[in-house]
Amino acid sequence: MPASRKLGRTDAEALARSARKLIVSKGKKIREFEAGKAVSDEAITAMLGPTGNLRAPTVRSGNTLLVGFNEERYEEVLGA
Repeated sequence: MPASRKLGRTDAEALARSARKLIVSKGKKIREFEAGKAVSDEAITAMLGPTGNLRAPTVRSGNTLLVGFNEERYEEVLGA
């Protein structure tokens, strides 16, 4: 999929359902959600930016989905 393609709510929900854990970073605020089949509407909304598109960057590592950027969380999850 091209990087220029905008991903909306439906795409965000599909990504969240395919993971077990969701970590969303917005600035210094970090929220963690249970993902999978029972992912909450609140979690999906947290994944979206002000334009209604999926926040960037979005990275999947194993069963964890990282949305937004927080250096400490990336190091913790990715071991980088």
